[in-house]
Order: sequence, then structure tokens, then C-alpha cells
Amino acid sequence: MTADLSQIVKAYDVRGVVPDQWDESLAELFGSAFVQVTNAEAIVIGHDMRPSSPGLAAAFGRGAAARGADVTEIGLCSTDQLYFASGQLGLPGAMFTASHNPAQYNGIKMCRAGAAPVGQDTGLSEIRELVEGWLAEGAPAPSATTGTVTRRDTLTDYAAHLKGLVDLTAVRPLKVVVDAGNGMGGHTVPTVFDGLPLDVVPMYFELDGTFPNHEANPLDPKNIVDLQQRVRAEGADLGLAFDGDADRCFVVDERGEGVSPSAITALVAARELARHGGSGTVIHNLITSWSVPEVVRENGGTPVRTRVGHSFIKEEMAKTGAIFGGEHSAHYYFKDFWNADTGMLAALHVLAALGGQDGPLSGLVAAYDRYAGSGEINSTVADQTARTAAVRAAYQDRPGVTIDELDGLTVTTADWWFNLRPSNTEPLLRLNVEARDEATLATVRDEVLALVRA
Repeated sequence: MTADLSQIVKAYDVRGVVPDQWDESLAELFGSAFVQVTNAEAIVIGHDMRPSSPGLAAAFGRGAAARGADVTEIGLCSTDQLYFASGQLGLPGAMFTASHNPAQYNGIKMCRAGAAPVGQDTGLSEIRELVEGWLAEGAPAPSATTGTVTRRDTLTDYAAHLKGLVDLTAVRPLKVVVDAGNGMGGHTVPTVFDGLPLDVVPMYFELDGTFPNHEANPLDPKNIVDLQQRVRAEGADLGLAFDGDADRCFVVDERGEGVSPSAITALVAARELARHGGSGTVIHNLITSWSVPEVVRENGGTPVRTRVGHSFIKEEMAKTGAIFGGEHSAHYYFKDFWNADTGMLAALHVLAALGGQDGPLSGLVAAYDRYAGSGEINSTVADQTARTAAVRAAYQDRPGVTIDELDGLTVTTADWWFNLRPSNTEPLLRLNVEARDEATLATVRDEVLALVRA
């Protein structure tokens, strides 16, 4: 096919509409390029439940084998299960998923051995150049030897590894509603939760890449409404919602209220610090709550603030030897999971923390949820730079204000802060505000939005 790779090769992955923007013939070329760039003698491949995923994954494997690499296919899996396989087997890996994107999309998340990410600066641009060259001049001749293709099931080993990282011995019986959103959580949750004292109420566990019930993106409030209602109706202790490739997990308390991913980050950080002897570095991006660095310091740890995005978190984790990292987007990263993100391990931490005491989840997380937050508010603007400059000008001379530009514009005072970041892919500005109380939050939020949308 003729393809515009600039449309589908993103900062961290390949993603686009199938078959309009890419197809199996292109997947085969990506497989060949991946092996060439990583110098891999063997790789591991997994895929989600989208209708196009098995064919794309098999084509990628053919391309890899044609370059002489042995291919281990693990079949249906979550993204963090693929990271597990990459880490456990010591192999570069490729996961076929478009996460929470609509059904017609698909993509490839690639990593080096040990789940080290392959992004724009770590091999993805070279992979794109190779594929573009082959599209223009014809694919390379196959190598002298063709690699083997074998199947392997990693689900039970993945579940055992995760359960070995959390002490679940003291968990009391809990009723938990799980919304898999017709995504890969429906595949992984039964095995991971097996043997735990949990009464699991499953929602949308049928693997269906057309997402018949709702988008598999739990960060959008409309997609957790079903879960919230079911938690209340069942009188459950908590609810868990996974995204399409089940690497993110969103938590709902016993009242059906969403728990801020910042509060989960703080909760898990405290537990991981305790597990590592009361010290260690914890990474958080700059739009997580003030609660996160506070809790980290209170528990003997060192907080390190980064830009938004998993490549920055993983880079900083590797550089600092951090034990844990968390983002506002419900991505949670663990040193003991090859610095990769796994929402399932965060979920096990929540179950262990809740089940190890008698109170409700709302009471448990109150200690970690200390401020009023706006969540992310998007505004469509014609000129991101000009609107950001106008906001900066409005605040820069005010007394008690500090400004930094690590990632977009962050304005901080003793009582509130906000961050305004441009989207890389759309004409949007993203605003996050936090304050010591709801009234201050509303005032700051409305003032900034008026400037952004002027």
C-alpha cells in the first residue's frame, strides 16, 4: 500500500485506522524494521481483542521472521502482560492495540528487551525511515535463515508475578465490581484475581473490539457511569475500570464516587516506600496533586517531578532508580515491573490496602486526597502560543506567584496552582487546576478559562 507514515507514527507508538491508513502488508514491514533497529535475534508479540489485531500481529511476526528473528507469539494479552513477557523472557516486544481508541483504529506499542520503551528518540524514527525506504524502493530481500514462530501462554506466569509483588495474605472478603469495557481486562482479571477472597461482579468481560457498551476509556466520566451505578446497586466495596488494553485502572469507591488517580498514586507510593524499607525515589508528573509529593516525603521518600508522558516517567525512573511512578491519567509504573506501567498491580495494591483494614475505601483514600482539583479541561483555540502568552502575562507580575515552563505553563501560589499545556496532536489547550478549597478552585479555574477562551 502507499501510506503516509507521518500520520500513523506517533511520539510513542504506531496508531491509525485499519485498513485506510495501514494494513497487514505495512505491519510486515514494521516487523522487519523492528528487528533491524533492535538487532533482535528473537522477539515476543501480543495483541488485544480488536478484529484486526490477530492478522496485524501475525504479519509483523512474518516480517520479523523473514529478517531471521525467532518469534514468540503470546496471543491475546493486556499491554502490561506483553511488558511482563518482554521483561521475563528478556526479549524486545510488540503489542498490537489502539488502547481506548475506537474500533477502526489499531496500533503497535514496541519495546526493547526488559520492556524499555521504543519511542521517537529511542528507535521509532529509525523504524519509520526504514519502512518509508522500503515502500519507495521495494522490501529488503529475506535473510539467509528464517526465524521460527512458536506460541507461548504467559497469563498464569504474569498473574503469579504480580501477586508476588503485593502482600495479599491479610485481605478480608471484598465485593468488587469490575468493568472491563469489553477490553483485555476481561481476559486478565479472572486469572489475576483467582484465589483471592473477592466476590467479583463482572461487567462487559466479553472480548469485543467493537466496544458495544461504551468506549474503553475510564478517564472520560461518561464511561464509568455504568460502573458507578452497579457499585451502588450491589453494595460493593469498590469498583475497578480498565481501559481497552488493560494497562490503566480507574478506581470507584463504595459510594460510586471516582477516586482521583493522584490519590491512588499517593496510596501506592506510601505502600511501595514501606515495602522498600521506608526510602526511595517516587516519580510524579507535574499535574498530579500536591498530595503526592507530600505523602512521599511523609513516608521517607524523595519525590521527583517530570513532564507528562510515559516516556518521560520511564526515562526518569531509569535515571534515578525510582521505585514507583504515577500519572494523573491512571498510569502506574513499578521498578519491580521493569519500570513499565501496570494498572493491574496498582489495583492489587488498592485491594490489599482496603482489605487489610475495616473501613470503607472513601475513608482510606481521604488521607491521600487533600485538595480540590478540576481534572483536565480542554479548550479548542486557534493559536495555542498566543493564548498561553496571554495567560502568562496576566499572572507573571502578581505577588506570591511562581512560574515554570517544564511542560506548558505552570503558575503556583501558596493556595493554588494551575498548569496549561498544549496538545501535541490537536488545537487544544489542556488546563488542570488545584486549590486548597472548592471556592478558590472555582475562582482560579473560571479566571484562567476566560483568558484561554477570550
